[in-house]
Amino acid sequence: MQTIDMETTPLRDLNAALQAQAEQTNQTAWEIVNPKGSHAIAVGLDAPIEVTVKGSTGYYCAGMNKQATVHVTGSAGPGVAENMMSGTVIIDGDASQYAGATGHGGTLIIKGNASSRCGISMKGIDIIVHGNVGHMSAFMAQSGNLVVCGDAGDALGDSIYEARLFVRGSVKSLGADCIEKEMRDEHISMLAELLARGECEAKPEEFKRYGSARQLYNFHPDNAY
Repeated sequence: MQTIDMETTPLRDLNAALQAQAEQTNQTAWEIVNPKGSHAIAVGLDAPIEVTVKGSTGYYCAGMNKQATVHVTGSAGPGVAENMMSGTVIIDGDASQYAGATGHGGTLIIKGNASSRCGISMKGIDIIVHGNVGHMSAFMAQSGNLVVCGDAGDALGDSIYEARLFVRGSVKSLGADCIEKEMRDEHISMLAELLARGECEAKPEEFKRYGSARQLYNFHPDNAY
């Protein structure tokens, strides 16, 4: 295990060392200590390495991640796993606003709560939240899955495209063009796999599914005024 202490190692040097790892690296396990809420920790990774951050992080932790597994043992600030492509990001605590924003792939697991705009403009990422999500979550979500084991705030799925939303608890309100949909067998199977991946003990039968009513896809004169 490679250990980097942010008390003595600048952020730029830390990220440069992680980003320099190649596909066939033998330095596969990394530990970051004393993060002290620093921003942009472990961004732009593109190798099958495992990075454990011992503490909480600031903005954009694990942004643009590819292949790597990044595990934060505390909480994460805004934009965690933003524009993620593949790999896995795990947050043991809470995540601030727009977690997983614009994510194209991979899995983001939040074991606490997520704030507003979780999964905004998601484009293929799978996000599993053990707790609650805030308002405007999955706004303009295009594809992928958002699983919420707790409750969802106002305007869930506003202007959603083809992403799938699964909520176990209550939904304060649905956004424009987002409706409750039938939970079919294929969705139960899909959700069971997502819950297992996210280490959630909830049962898929306890969830409701939400998605697009597809009324905003085409121009309608009533929407022009």
